[in-house]
Amino acid sequence: MMRPLYIFRHIACEGPGYLAEVLARHNVPSRLIRVDAGDRVPDSLEGCSGLVFMGGSMSVNDPLPWVEQELSLIRAARAIDMPVLGHCLGGQLVSKALGGEITRNPVKEIGWHPVRGSNTAGAARWLAGLASQNTLFHWHGETFSIPTGAEVILENDNCAHQAFAIGNTLALQCHVEMTAPMVSEWAALYQHEIANPAGAVQSAAEMTSDLDTRIREAQQVADVLYEHWLEPVLR
Repeated sequence: MMRPLYIFRHIACEGPGYLAEVLARHNVPSRLIRVDAGDRVPDSLEGCSGLVFMGGSMSVNDPLPWVEQELSLIRAARAIDMPVLGHCLGGQLVSKALGGEITRNPVKEIGWHPVRGSNTAGAARWLAGLASQNTLFHWHGETFSIPTGAEVILENDNCAHQAFAIGNTLALQCHVEMTAPMVSEWAALYQHEIANPAGAVQSAAEMTSDLDTRIREAQQVADVLYEHWLEPVLR
């Protein structure tokens, strides 16, 4: 019987989203660890087949008790090349666990913005079959550095490090897990952050315009990334 993925949720509205649909498609079991609801972070990797870390409005640099617990799990997983996947805050957790730094991004990036594949061998592997540029969803004010041995695979003009990979570990700054309801929910819940849209910060109306088309195109990117990441889980 396949062991479940552990999926760590840090805030109620930032769950696995589209990833849950992909896992269901492949009959991959998962266990949702609701850190926001007080669920205990497991002490070990025993019983799981991989780790997934979702986003959140907090910072990896905040003195939160679960941050160090999750960093320890990521390091243990990376030591045995167990698959690890991070989204936004989750990607920053992965970077910090592997020796990277989390700092303020030059601009706050919120809404739909283009990303392009990097000129690395890792990008060629992870993005095979995709267009050179795709529009994805973003909501972040911080950014991660690239840990030693990892390769940048996605970048854009707002944020040089949109994704990196090392072995079976994939860290994303952008949000490929989005569904249309999630975009609308975030626009409402975090309206204070988009009250004065400018530059790389879009208004609620802008980010929800033609939403079904945008989501459909973004999920094509998600499919490629998730399918590649799931390969060792499905073996």
